[in-house]
Amino acid sequence: MTHDSTAVQLARSSSNATASGGWWRDAVIYQVYVRSFADSDGDGIGDLRGVRSRLPHLARLGVDAVWLTPFYVSPQADGGYDVADYRAVDPLFGDLSDADELVRAAHALGLRVIVDVVPNHTSEQHPWFRAALAGNPGARERYHFRPGRGARGELPPNDWESIFGGPAWTRVPDGAWYLHLFAPEQPDLDWDHPEVAAEFASVLRFWLDLGIDGFRVDVAHGMVKAPGLPDIGRGAQATLIGIEPLPFFDQDGVHAIHRSWRRLLDSYPGGRIGVAEAWAPTSERLALYVRPDELHQAFNFRFLNCPWDPAAMRTVIDESLAATTAVGAPTTWVLSNHDVVRHVTRYGGGARGLARARAAALLMLALPGSAYVYQGEELGLPEVMDLPDEVRQDPAFARTAGQDGLRDGCRVPIPWSGAEPPYGFGPAGSWLPQPAGWGDLSVAAQTGDPHSTLELYRAALELRRAMPGLGAPEAGTGHGPDAAPPTEATSASASEESYPCGMRWQSAPEGVLLFTRPGFACTLNSRSGPVELPAPGRPVLSSAPVETDGRTVRLPPDSCTWWSW
Repeated sequence: MTHDSTAVQLARSSSNATASGGWWRDAVIYQVYVRSFADSDGDGIGDLRGVRSRLPHLARLGVDAVWLTPFYVSPQADGGYDVADYRAVDPLFGDLSDADELVRAAHALGLRVIVDVVPNHTSEQHPWFRAALAGNPGARERYHFRPGRGARGELPPNDWESIFGGPAWTRVPDGAWYLHLFAPEQPDLDWDHPEVAAEFASVLRFWLDLGIDGFRVDVAHGMVKAPGLPDIGRGAQATLIGIEPLPFFDQDGVHAIHRSWRRLLDSYPGGRIGVAEAWAPTSERLALYVRPDELHQAFNFRFLNCPWDPAAMRTVIDESLAATTAVGAPTTWVLSNHDVVRHVTRYGGGARGLARARAAALLMLALPGSAYVYQGEELGLPEVMDLPDEVRQDPAFARTAGQDGLRDGCRVPIPWSGAEPPYGFGPAGSWLPQPAGWGDLSVAAQTGDPHSTLELYRAALELRRAMPGLGAPEAGTGHGPDAAPPTEATSASASEESYPCGMRWQSAPEGVLLFTRPGFACTLNSRSGPVELPAPGRPVLSSAPVETDGRTVRLPPDSCTWWSW
């Protein structure tokens, strides 16, 4: 059986959560890295008109919303995450009318639009920071300016390191130092200053008035620093993020900011949402960002970072569901984004990496909650590992002691059609070179091929909408006639654990995960060889062909299968 066998037979329906008023609770949200999605004017850089022209692809894919990375006025020191004007579109990407037309076109196709907001830091070219560099005391109070240590103030104020490597402090000509947790071109704002909070409330209203449906909050965990900016006392601090408490991340004070933003979002009609990009050392700490009076979602990076190991996967799933259920929030699941190596490559690359990536996608889309898809993962794109040094633009690449600086490999423009670069990306070339051979991975090449990764994603999203047991945490109660698989399946795989969302783990052979939801089962075989077990139902979708006689099933290696009854 391949993934084209059943999906088209099931009627498309509205998402399970939309009917209960919380569209975000089971939404599938597609991340567009604007620079690399589609170029409309031939300068080799993706833009808003290019995105608008490709919205039908997203509608056909079956996602619920699109998240756009920053397109604001920026010197582009960090791919637009260094914002100089939060209310204007950078000419590189178009203008404000292009943004307005994109939102209108997306809404006409039934797609919601989420945009990035970058509140932890501005660009060094922002008017506030330019005034601060000019010595304006009031302007400096909006940032973290401090005197240096040492006899002549020649040492940084503390031992904090930049996420991109090197010290997190830069000295200005008059001897003062300013804090930048990322690049020196990205000075951190001081959220204790009331003008900072007032300015960002105004920025959010500006885009909400334009019709934006929500915000992905960049570095939502970093806006408040520990009082006194204490030393950490050790190096390699970037490796501690999301693992250990740090004085510059996940401070309790950020939650007052997010509560104020939730009140602002709730004052607008239509279910406007906030999504936290937040790194926290535990699932319980992460859940604090999605309490009922705070943001609606938070990225679950523990799932993204999980290795291809069923025990580790189950632990992350269990802890994630338990933490978010405790605060009444949906869990989110994500496999890739613009900051990490694509999961085809993380899972081993080549045929094995692709097989595991396809299986992981079905696992992700079968779990309760909301899922994020990064552009190109629906095509099975691998990481580009051999970009020449001279074309790399990741600011961490030129620095030391931080990230590896190789994020450009997941940001290479995606292929749409044709056998040669730029593969339909635009009229001319592309800002990062595309590999030879990507023509076979293009949207055009995969469309209509029942074995392609693109058609697997389309089928999965179709089924996710059509099957009542999938999607939202509230979908099904775990009780009633549809709660358990048929008798012949339960006799061989007794229920072990259940959750309020209607999901139950079932016993399975070593290396296999098996869980059920109302009217639905999911099997993941992580082993390098096939596994036989009693069929938990009727197969409706699989990342690789499965063999079944109706009573037993032979699961292929590195595969995931969906079942119904």
